[in-house]
Amino acid sequence: QVQLAESGGGLVQPGGSLRLSCAASGSIRSTNTMAWYRQAPGKQRELVASITSGGSENYADSVKGRFTISRDNAKNTVYLQMNSLKPEDTAVYYCNMGVEVLSRIRLSYWGQGTQVTASS
Repeated sequence: QVQLAESGGGLVQPGGSLRLSCAASGSIRSTNTMAWYRQAPGKQRELVASITSGGSENYADSVKGRFTISRDNAKNTVYLQMNSLKPEDTAVYYCNMGVEVLSRIRLSYWGQGTQVTASS
């Protein structure tokens, strides 16, 4: 019913920047909280940042001041601008969206994941 498509990952030198995008498509009535998670090898998936439908943002302490989450409700898209990347930011990044589908059921969807690597 709903698919999330992520883009924007890649390899960057420490101190560099990347912008991730995640677009939802399908039988969408409205979107709720959108978020980015990440999972490094051997570690649990962790919340990086989230943004509510009203625009309230929340960040993990490790990324505050470096990452910015934003959303375009008209496009059902969430973004993550990542600046001053560090090697410890290396992980697979996943987007997550709360979606109300046309039948008015609220569900949570995940993107397929995109690799972000900060290395020299």
